[in-house]
Amino acid sequence: MYKEEDYLMLSGIQHFSFCKRQWALIHIEQQWAENYKTTAGELMHKKAHDENSLEKRGDLLIVRGLRIASHELGLSGQCDVVEFHQSEDGIDLFGYDGKWNPLPIEYKHGRPKENQADELQLCAQAICLEEMFQTNISAGFLYYGENRRRTKVEFTPDLRGETRQTAEKMHEMFKRKHTPKVTTSKQCKSCSLADLCLPKLQKSMDVGKYIKQNIFGSDGN
Repeated sequence: MYKEEDYLMLSGIQHFSFCKRQWALIHIEQQWAENYKTTAGELMHKKAHDENSLEKRGDLLIVRGLRIASHELGLSGQCDVVEFHQSEDGIDLFGYDGKWNPLPIEYKHGRPKENQADELQLCAQAICLEEMFQTNISAGFLYYGENRRRTKVEFTPDLRGETRQTAEKMHEMFKRKHTPKVTTSKQCKSCSLADLCLPKLQKSMDVGKYIKQNIFGSDGN
């Protein structure tokens, strides 16, 4: 169990899964840069995170921007959307009659990824909701803006285990204040921190050599 002062940003689990160096630059070194994808994604999330928006449609209650946290994972953040579906085997909600089952939905600007970054983030949200409402959540949805479709994510034991391990690794790295060295891949092209990370530079030469060649001249004088 983690103390509240040690909580990390839940959204960081996606960064960590995508690239540990990117996560460290953002969450340890406090560096950030925008590109088209991050800006478009931010606009989508602002709409989804309208905390004043609460819809009731019969047996469906839609809550946006719900703040969540988990003592077990040591993570806190917000859900884009949580749908509460009325069900006999659900939980009590203050101010509403009947029983309700929570269903987390995470909005993404692009398309489904090759890795599990989005699934891990959604699973972490589910674990937070389970802890907060003392319930079990079997699945959630990822909504991708590029194809405008929901993708169902089953919260299997394997996915839950990977989520817990990833959160633990995040805490270990944050505690050590460690920023990993560059490991280049095709993902670097789409990373908004490419100019800050300088993957090609750090892979090909050290900073001292770069300064000599580009500031003092190739001979270092």
